Amino acid sequence: MARRPLPRILSNGTAQIARSRELARTAADSATDVLHPLITITRGLRRLATAGRRRWAATPKDRRGPLLFLVASVILVVALVPYGPLLAAITLMAAAAWTGRDRTDPEPEGPDESQVQRLRSLYEALVPYFSAAEDPAPLYAHGGDWEKAFPAYDFDDTGRVSRLLIHYPAYFADGETDCRARIEQLLHAKSGRGREYHFEWDEEGNQLAVTVLAPLPTDIAAQRFVTAPGETVLGFTDPTGVQRTLPLTHGEEQRDVPPVVWRTGVRSTEPHLLVAGEPGSGTSTLLRSLALQALRHGDVLIVEGGGTGEYACLTGRDGVLAVECGLAGALASLEWAAHETERRLIAANRARQAGHPAPDDTKRPLWILLDRPSVLGHVAAADGHPDPQTLLQVPLRHGRAANVTVVVAEHFDTLDTLSDAVRQHTRARVVLGPASPDRLEAVLGAPPHTTPVKDVPPGRGYARLGTGPVLRLQVPATPDPYDDATSDTHRRAVLDLLPDRTTPADAQPVPADAQPVSAEAQPVAAEAAIVES
Repeated sequence: MARRPLPRILSNGTAQIARSRELARTAADSATDVLHPLITITRGLRRLATAGRRRWAATPKDRRGPLLFLVASVILVVALVPYGPLLAAITLMAAAAWTGRDRTDPEPEGPDESQVQRLRSLYEALVPYFSAAEDPAPLYAHGGDWEKAFPAYDFDDTGRVSRLLIHYPAYFADGETDCRARIEQLLHAKSGRGREYHFEWDEEGNQLAVTVLAPLPTDIAAQRFVTAPGETVLGFTDPTGVQRTLPLTHGEEQRDVPPVVWRTGVRSTEPHLLVAGEPGSGTSTLLRSLALQALRHGDVLIVEGGGTGEYACLTGRDGVLAVECGLAGALASLEWAAHETERRLIAANRARQAGHPAPDDTKRPLWILLDRPSVLGHVAAADGHPDPQTLLQVPLRHGRAANVTVVVAEHFDTLDTLSDAVRQHTRARVVLGPASPDRLEAVLGAPPHTTPVKDVPPGRGYARLGTGPVLRLQVPATPDPYDDATSDTHRRAVLDLLPDRTTPADAQPVPADAQPVSAEAQPVAAEAAIVES
């Protein structure tokens, strides 16, 4: 469809408004410069009047009569003296101009002594790396001029460097990863630990821009994100990392936050996801968030190897095919998923050969979420059963064509137990929790451009989609609503996103006083109590 040109009022109106604003701003600045003496004198007269009223209010009543007589005598003398009124007016204007002057101290230009000492120490620390004996005019030398090496810099309220632009000689090997890593590690140590730094190398201009990153927001709760079908929000990142924002609701406020959007489906280049992290880093939280988003347009099959009941809130929900914690149920569910993938491929192939669109039952997305499959693999090996990961080969290899998405979450210490099919086909990667740079590079395939920190909140990590850049990530708060440690706000947010429960066709209504509530029905009763309250 050809694009229609915008109306003239829309295409030219913005430029005219901007030009009018610029003219008005220029006129206001010029008027302020011309009327500055008058404004200063008026301000001084107001201050003098205020001081006079304050002096009069502080004078006792028995002394106000003599004070008025003294003032009247001074006025009479001034009126009788030649040129007295003129000299009095000039004196009053001079006093008003002196009183009405701007008393704000001018901001000091350049860094103070402590900041200069920090910059000089950074310069001296970089001398062994950015200097060479053969250089006739070295930019970096002991006792040299640091102002030429650091043309731009900023400091925060604590006096530490928040932004720094570094010039380095052209012979520095900025294309080698090890050389870059040494410089980044040195700057991280000298500029202050406990903060995340972003390093942007400009090889053509021989410049390095160091920026301190602000912490990602951790107070974003689970909610319905404004996304298209086939788009899933993994979390949120820095504004410079992506070119898109999502409108979010935070209490009664509305704000736009840059998301990390993962695209799945037939046209996706990274149809499957691998999540790695330490215990308590938020891997189960991410899987719950993905499940709630997937249930809007598709079906979800969950296999939990840990058996901790993290997904009990999804049991029996509309669109949730099964939530399996045991080995037998996991094998049966994954075997069905493999056959379902093959059925979808055959049905879609036959429809294409006949010249018909794909059937509707092959278009509905199917999500397979596996949390810690290595635990089930150990149990299967002990009982002589096949590893459940072997049943993932068909969904992983042909899932994109069949609209089947596989998400695997595993801990760092058991990543080596993942099968080759899982490692090969999960090209979208997420790492949560504290991790060393070597471990991040091993999982993501590339080192991040920021310095990892040791103390991070749950759900904090890095994400990389295929061959894209490594982005900082903060997963939205999606805790287990049946956990006692969950706050009421987050519990309500998750319960509002859960689909309705499905009632089996053969289910019979049982009165509440007929039998006690079973263990399986306790989460349902807990949720009902929460809703009633």
